[in-house]
Amino acid sequence: MKKSLSGKIFAGLFAGLIIGTAIQYLFNGVTLMDTYVLGLAEGAGGMFVSLIKLLVVPLVYVSIVCGIVELKDITAFGRLGGKTFALYIINTIIAITAALTVGMIFQPGADANLAGTVSEAVELTATETPDIFSLIVNIVPSNPVQAFANGDMLQIIFMAILTGLAIQALDTRGGPAIKTFKMANEIMMKLVGLVMSLAPFGVFALMIQLGATLDANTLMSVAGYVALVVSMLVFWIFFFYPMMVGLATGIKPSEFLRHTREQILFSLSTASSNATIPVTMRTLTDKIGVSKSVAGFGVPLGATMNMSGVSIYIALATLFVANAFGQPINSADIFTLGLTILLLSIGAGGVPGGGVVMVGVLLHQLGLPPEGLAIIAAVDRINDMFCTSSNVVGDTAVNTIVAKSENEIGTAVETDSELQAERATVS
Repeated sequence: MKKSLSGKIFAGLFAGLIIGTAIQYLFNGVTLMDTYVLGLAEGAGGMFVSLIKLLVVPLVYVSIVCGIVELKDITAFGRLGGKTFALYIINTIIAITAALTVGMIFQPGADANLAGTVSEAVELTATETPDIFSLIVNIVPSNPVQAFANGDMLQIIFMAILTGLAIQALDTRGGPAIKTFKMANEIMMKLVGLVMSLAPFGVFALMIQLGATLDANTLMSVAGYVALVVSMLVFWIFFFYPMMVGLATGIKPSEFLRHTREQILFSLSTASSNATIPVTMRTLTDKIGVSKSVAGFGVPLGATMNMSGVSIYIALATLFVANAFGQPINSADIFTLGLTILLLSIGAGGVPGGGVVMVGVLLHQLGLPPEGLAIIAAVDRINDMFCTSSNVVGDTAVNTIVAKSENEIGTAVETDSELQAERATVS
């Protein structure tokens, strides 16, 4: 059976670590290894990082424009649309706040000690995070070309929002523009897929460099980072959402979990929010009793902007890289970082490997070493499974709450046990 991409990335990770560790402890000082093997790894790793950076700006711009264009009918839903939109945003803000708080308490990556392992070929210049007033003022670019050239993501997101709204204002005349951006989005998805197919080789090269300086504390630190991300996402899936639904609708948390069981398993296996949309629709309409009008509007919207799982993932991943390379985020910069994560997480909707790409954006914004992205990508499959599950269960929770407030939910919701009993009676 053909090995999956995630399996190949894991293989590249461990192979790179083994070779790098061998160079460090067995061939230290050998010219062939130090000069040629590490030099080749440095060049290949730098090219891979440059490929990722190459895609970031057009990817974010095009995906956000497409997302806004697809939501052009939101005003027709009036109060329903406003509630759904607001709850998705609130949900993401709560997730970001919780992730940054947990990250500042536990400091993932603090014991990794990767400072000094940055290669000159791919080192980024550190930049100061602006205060919130400067952030708001500078979000409007005076020169769009310069914004794209500098990779200023907040200005790019602002321009993408304006572009999407302008296309909406054209009404039917905007059809050609919509088709153009949708095609551009498909092209970017294809490019992302091509670059991600090279991820095993890029991770392999970058991990050779890191393996030449890694120690046991680093490996334990990476394991601790993964455990922290998964723990938070599991809490969100099995405790936070069921409790919120229970408080807002009266549906018991255990009952909500039974209804979403199929959805959770499917999202864990596919790690794709878009692929889980039909299962989410079925969960809402057939199991919970939400009306098709609410589910039909809220689920596609949630696939675009309800990114609590992604927010938790990229927040902790960024803090991990910052701590691991000795450039921790100051508490004064947390608010600005959180706002940036909110905007980027919304832009990550529907993007394959979106969490890794968004982490790359934040590393660039903060001037952090891009080698950290190799570690994030290597363990992405584990985190992404639970990240996707958190996103889709969040869609179900929000739409259930909205449906209850709009009286668009069945008065008698059948549980799995009731369905089984009914089937037994019929048979």
